[in-house]
Amino acid sequence: MNEFLQEQKELIEEYFQRLNQISESDAAIKLNDKWSKKEIIGHLIDSASVNHERFIRAQFKDDLIFPGYNQDKWVEVQNYQNANWGSLIELWKNFNLMLLNSIDNIPEIILMTKRENHNLNEIAWKTIDKKSPASLDYLIKDYFGHMYHHINKIFSD
Repeated sequence: MNEFLQEQKELIEEYFQRLNQISESDAAIKLNDKWSKKEIIGHLIDSASVNHERFIRAQFKDDLIFPGYNQDKWVEVQNYQNANWGSLIELWKNFNLMLLNSIDNIPEIILMTKRENHNLNEIAWKTIDKKSPASLDYLIKDYFGHMYHHINKIFSD
């Protein structure tokens, strides 16, 4: 896990530098009639918040069952479109660096324990069949995969 966490830290720093080169006006342009770059980063801040709670709670329970959330509504009510781009990307970077620290403190046994009872078939980015056991390690790696999926969309348009 240490190597994975170091790799994530380097990627977050690298992407932050690239995001920092995007202008405020370019960050506000809607992509594919859905979200702007600002809204994508806002969504990723929401995802970090929701998953932070999941990663912590998973250490005190036997299952991996967590509530979902309406991503579009969260982006809408927080009005990320009108937020300051620099503030958004700073928060995104710092929240994810804090998450890495939290993850680094999770005991290996908790990370790797397979749990029969989960809802990763509903809440994960890359879902797992309800009948297959799941681990916190999987949920964490799924979180980062989801994050990079969205970050890469920012740079593909």
